[in-house]
Amino acid sequence: MSEDAKIFRFECFSEDETKRLAEKISLMAQKGDAFALYGTLGAGKSVFARAFVQNLTAAEDVPSPTFTLVQTYQSAAFEIYHFDLYRLKSEEEIWELNIEEALTEGVSLIEWPEKMGVYLPRDVFKVRITPLADTHRLVEISVRNQKKQERLEGIDV
Repeated sequence: MSEDAKIFRFECFSEDETKRLAEKISLMAQKGDAFALYGTLGAGKSVFARAFVQNLTAAEDVPSPTFTLVQTYQSAAFEIYHFDLYRLKSEEEIWELNIEEALTEGVSLIEWPEKMGVYLPRDVFKVRITPLADTHRLVEISVRNQKKQERLEGIDV
């Protein structure tokens, strides 16, 4: 197992390309995976999460869980937990959201993961979305685990 994070970079020139990337990432997801989605307000975290969920489930409406803090969706292989931690006041509040089960038994999409502080697991896919222009985004995915790095090899937009 590698301790060095490897960074995969993708340029998405439209919202559709960001969605396609999320769909491809969703296909390599496995039970126990967590995707920490970093980016400013409006960067595209919810667009990424919505496309990820819709690609694996029958869900048509995938709202950002800004007020509910977590939404769950059932895929064929696992439950998907979509967290939006923006409104958390302290990192300890994550324990009220059943995050232990999500991190071990499902696949987690975590918007505003910095709100987890020290509780964010080291072995997550860190997805940083940076707006470069109107719909142009740089998506950087880093992960430490070599087996997880191998799953990202060959993915393109």
